[in-house]
Amino acid sequence: MVFQVEITPIAEAQIEQAYRWYREINSEFADRWFRGLMNAIATLQEKPQRCALAVENEIFSEEVRQLLFGKTKNAYKVLFTIRTSTVYVLYVRHTAQAPLTINDIEELENGI
Repeated sequence: MVFQVEITPIAEAQIEQAYRWYREINSEFADRWFRGLMNAIATLQEKPQRCALAVENEIFSEEVRQLLFGKTKNAYKVLFTIRTSTVYVLYVRHTAQAPLTINDIEELENGI
């Protein structure tokens, strides 16, 4: 089965923020990072269940999994959920960030 992948506005904003930060430091790396992340997210079209449950799974009302992208200091967690035939990318967070809490989610959803 092939899944459709949709990136939520919050996740899009997080990707954009990381891209802009990398671009300030090294535009060539930023472009490679962005292409790599988008390619990694595209792999969720096939077998998204291969990814482990996220630590944050406990605070959601539905199953949330994570796809890890990158290496060492540039590693990111792509948090997503699967609803019927669609994978929704919910959040994209650097692995150095603490796991999401309910308060974090409320703040992100309210645009804070």
